[in-house]
Amino acid sequence: MLSYLRRSLVISAIFIVLLGLAYPLLGTGLAQLAFSHQANGSIGPDGSTLIGQQWKGPEWFQGRPSATIDAAGKPSPYDAMASGAANLGPRSRLLEKEVARQAARLRREGITPTNELVTSSASGLDPDISPRSAYAQVSAVARARRLPVAEVRRLVASHIHPAQLGFLGAPYVNVLDLNMALAALK
Repeated sequence: MLSYLRRSLVISAIFIVLLGLAYPLLGTGLAQLAFSHQANGSIGPDGSTLIGQQWKGPEWFQGRPSATIDAAGKPSPYDAMASGAANLGPRSRLLEKEVARQAARLRREGITPTNELVTSSASGLDPDISPRSAYAQVSAVARARRLPVAEVRRLVASHIHPAQLGFLGAPYVNVLDLNMALAALK
């Protein structure tokens, strides 16, 4: 009986060391080596490149609207703790009003609305937009910052990331990176 107990304890200790210590440490080490920026939350001095942020006014490139709401049901833009879809279907009057409100705001700022600039992503936290949506904002941003349109267009072009591995997904522009480069322009 004691021999069975001893074997059980030895096997348990081996698996605790293997699966509770060695495996997590190996996974963490590999993540730090291969994907350090992502493994550390992609945090920079101005926020995370993995979570969208709210940008006000035409002097900044704007990302997709956020659909995140807090536990009380109030809007809580780009709150990672409140991530989730709004679950509003194509026939929703609330969605229709929100899209119309967002499109009107963009038009007032001189931006031609694109689908992704007036609708949120599934998580409500998307930090990226398509090159088409970034280019749709070039004239308004250039006018608001008193910059040449060609210079702002080149800035957008230099921040387009291709599809991963050349075929996974679509080209995209990270709004935080683009706005930080825009802020660095004189």
